[in-house]
Parts: sequence; structure tokens; C-alpha cells
Amino acid sequence: MAASTHTVTNQAPPLVGYDVFTADRALGEAVGRHLDPELLQEAREELSALGRTTGSAQVQEWGALANENPPKLRSHDRYGNRIDEVDFHPSWHRLLGKGVSAGLTSAWTRPGGHVRRAAGFVVWTQAEAGNGCPLSMTHAAVPALRADPALAAEWVPRLTSAVYDQELRPASRKAGVLFGMGMTEKQGGSDVRANTTEARPLAEDGTYALTGHKWFCSAPMSDGFLVLAQAPGGLTCFLVPRVLEDGTRNVFRIQRLKDKLGNRSNASSEVEFDGTWARRVGDEGRGVRTIIGMVAATRLDCVLGSAALMRQAVAQAIHHCTYREAFGGRLVDKPLMRNVLADMALESEAATTLAMRLAAAYDDGSEQERAFLRLAVPAAKYWVTKRCTPVAVEALECLGGNGYVEESGMPRLLRESPLNSIWEGAGNVQALDVLRALQREPGALDAYLREVGRARGADHRLDGAIKNLLTELADLDGIEARARRLVERIALVLQGSLLVRYAPPEVADVFCASRLGGDWGTGFGTLPHSLDLATVVERARPVA
Repeated sequence: MAASTHTVTNQAPPLVGYDVFTADRALGEAVGRHLDPELLQEAREELSALGRTTGSAQVQEWGALANENPPKLRSHDRYGNRIDEVDFHPSWHRLLGKGVSAGLTSAWTRPGGHVRRAAGFVVWTQAEAGNGCPLSMTHAAVPALRADPALAAEWVPRLTSAVYDQELRPASRKAGVLFGMGMTEKQGGSDVRANTTEARPLAEDGTYALTGHKWFCSAPMSDGFLVLAQAPGGLTCFLVPRVLEDGTRNVFRIQRLKDKLGNRSNASSEVEFDGTWARRVGDEGRGVRTIIGMVAATRLDCVLGSAALMRQAVAQAIHHCTYREAFGGRLVDKPLMRNVLADMALESEAATTLAMRLAAAYDDGSEQERAFLRLAVPAAKYWVTKRCTPVAVEALECLGGNGYVEESGMPRLLRESPLNSIWEGAGNVQALDVLRALQREPGALDAYLREVGRARGADHRLDGAIKNLLTELADLDGIEARARRLVERIALVLQGSLLVRYAPPEVADVFCASRLGGDWGTGFGTLPHSLDLATVVERARPVA
């Protein structure tokens, strides 16, 4: 029996036992908007099942356990033999297996696959973001491998399989495989052309021996890796299998696992290649062009992952404030708290709406949509991933001291929040990539302007923002120093145009007034008070 001094009152119940997909109105509407009607019922049933799984107490516990028990490197066995294996907590394998079986690596092989997979990725990331890394890279390896039809025929069916097989054995003996990636080296970082890993041709055509070091190699327990190395003809893309066809281990020496700020359930490593066997992917000297399809796909996953983290942070904050009472009423009904919650909810919905629009462009596959993606993906990656950390901080603060405690789960979201802004090229890399698209690919800007132009005339603030953006684009003086400002405006105008077209009027009105009309402060909770903020908050409330 609890002591009278320990009676617990005025606390929100845990946000568990609910459907993460159907509780997210913005996500559900995006799926309905972008999928062929013939696919919609099946997709909603799949996503709702995944949403119930994600929101279950059991899966939430798996996520917590995987985070609390990070992977461990076993460089040698008990006899002193080098094995270079990574041990994971069982919860990690359960999460990863469920992600694979839910189709989060099979977007390329089914109708509407990118929209369905993107929605699933947003849902599943809310269980534990760490397992998103191998899911993302396995998914994204497909376009790079298609540069070599023979390799694609061999590997793509395994990559897109719904079977998770964690054992290290030749890929030909597995029903499903995972892929990692190794591009970054100490001396180069994002400047991958500074890579010094050497690729020496072997007697068999298309095979090489690699020697060098990768400063960041993600998911080292994977079955294969796409890496960059300097071949005689220049920087080239290679496929490095973890286990060779005869069953022997390829030379893949894991020097250490990174001790990271967040993403702790996932293994990131430094690896050494020393005569490591590899297959060339694409032509010599065209490594960046070959792997760029993988990079673009993982950049979209950065946007999706940040949208997922924001959604979970906002859901937790609104859920807490719905139950918590202070100063004579529920927190969610207090005008100032409502302003804060509505501001975060706007950020979350704008991120989700933009991310799903990009996924739909992948499914479309037309030349115009590909041109649109060339500009929109790096702009979205720059802006959405940068908004994630401020949202996580503010959401944590909504829970007060309870949010600062590990058991709330909010510190895990906060530690995870900067990752997607750094991974696959930090902010400056994305901004410069947008400039390259503007300067070298005029079709990209044309496609972008056609997209935002579909909302012209619907809101005077959006129209003004488009006009101002065109003025900025016409002025090339000091363009590199202005790149971040320009890319921010590109992303905000695109988000505004999508919300004006697709979101409820109350949501679009508040977004345009604050993000495009200038009626906004420098922190969350500074929205114009005269607008319908209660509707914005209620729309974002997760119904358990």
C-alpha cells in the first residue's frame, strides 16, 4: 500500500497502446493524397497495423532497451582469431526485423512503394530511430547498384526482401540482406574527392583489392557496403561484401565503434581495408555520379526521420498538456501554452507534408519530378533537419522537469534530433548543392517554380513570398554567402504552397502569417494570437 505522501495525481498516462499512423492526421491525409485510389485501402491497413505495433507498450520497451544497451564490438574470438563482429541487444534485432518485414526496404519493387514506405518510415522511426540507418541505406543502395545491371540482378532482390537474416554468411545463401555505406575519411569529411583509399585492379574483370581507412562506416554488421576508393581511372564506387562467396570473411577490420551523442542503438564504426575484395559499381572515375542516387535517397530519409522525431516530440508534448493541470485548468487550454503547442505542431505538419510530397515525386519518376527533386531534396534536407532540434527542445520543456528525466523518453529524442542535419552532408553542403542545381540545371528551378505556382492566388502572403524569392534568385551577387538564407526561403515557400493547397485553412493561415508573413518571433510560442490556434493543436493531438 502506498504511503499517503506518495499518492500520485495530476500526471499524464503513458502515450502507449495507440495507432501511431491513424493518430497522425497530416500523415494519413498525405498517404490518401499521393496514392492511387486502388492501392489506398491496402496501404492504410498495412500502415495502421504498423502504427498499432509502433504504439504498443512492447515495441516502446524494445526501443528503450535497444537505446540503453548499445552495440559492442568483438574484434577477436576466445582463441585470438580476428572476427570483427558487432553484438546487439535482442531488442535491436526485433526492431530491425520488424522494419524489414514491414516493407521499409522494398519501395522500389511495388506500386506506390515510395509513398507507402515513407509513411511507414515516419511511423516506425518513432519506436526507435537507430534502426532507421540500416533500413535507409539498404533501401537507398538500389539506385546505385542499378548502374551495373548484372550486380542489380544479383543484389536487388535480396535488398528488397521482407526477410531479415542477421547471420553473417554469403549473400547468395540468404533470403534478405542489409547494406551499409563508407564514404567519409578523416582528411576529407564531406569532400569525398579527397579520399585516399586505393583500389588495385585484380585479374578478374571488375574486381579490385581495396586498401585504406573509412572514418565513418555505418551499420558494420551489414552484408555489403557501397564505398568510394581511388582506382586508376579516378574516384570509383565499389561493392564490398562482408562475407565472400566461399564462406570466408572479407578483410573488414572494425577498429572501433563510435561513441555518439545519440543514435546509440545503431553501430557506426571506423574500418580498415587491407587487400579487401570488392566489385566495381559503374565506371572508373564516376564514383560520385554512381553513388549520388543512394545519397539522394538517404537525404530524403533524413527529412523523413526528422519529420518523425518532430511528430513524436509534438505528440508527447500535446498528450502531456492535455492531462496536466496547472493554475486552475488544463495546460492545453492555457493561451500561452496553446501558442507554443500550435507553433510546434505547424513545424511538424509542414515537415511531414513536404517529406511525403518528395516521396510521391519518386513514385512518379517523370523527368519533371526528377528535376523537382534535384532542388527540393537538398533544400528540404537543409531546412527540415535543422528545425528538428528546436522542436525537440521545446517539446521537452513542455513536460518541465519530467521531460528532463530519461524515463520520459524526451532526452532520447533530443539527442537524436541533430543527427539528420549532419548525416549525408551538413547544412553548408546542402546549401551549396542547391546552388549547384540552380546554376547547372535550369530545369530544376523551373520544376520548383511550377510546383509552388500551383498555389498562386490562394494566399497573399504566399504570393508575396514567391515574389521576394524570385527577386533573391535574380541577384547572384554574393550568392554563396547568402546560400543558407536563400535555401531557407526556398524550403519555406515550398512548405507554404503545399499547406495552402492541402492543409485545413486554419493550419495554412497560421503558417503563412508566421513563416511567410513575418508575424512571428524568434522562439516557439510567438504566433499571432488572433488566429485559430486551438484547431491547430487539436489536429495534432494523438488520440490514444
